[in-house]
Amino acid sequence: MNALKEQPVLPIADPVAFGSVKTAIESSFSTGKVAEFLRSLDRQGVRIREFEDVLRRGLLGKKTAGDYAALSAGDQGQLREFYLASLERVAPELRQKFFRLYAYY
Repeated sequence: MNALKEQPVLPIADPVAFGSVKTAIESSFSTGKVAEFLRSLDRQGVRIREFEDVLRRGLLGKKTAGDYAALSAGDQGQLREFYLASLERVAPELRQKFFRLYAYY
């Protein structure tokens, strides 16, 4: 059963751009910044699971969307998965406070 949960390790085509986007995601979901990140999404009316919309609006940083666009489809997919996994690790009390961002409607 454990093998089903393991993600395959895929080679990164552009480690610099990949690292830049991953760092922006990690920073936005860090303990000290996640509440402000969620507030910015709420103010802009952006749903948290709409990763490309979050990027397009510059909510992960001004140059993050450009770095992401320069990546291969495989690298983009890995970062999308990382972003989605990060948003699920947000503390339950913050998720409740920003319920509309997490709602599936």
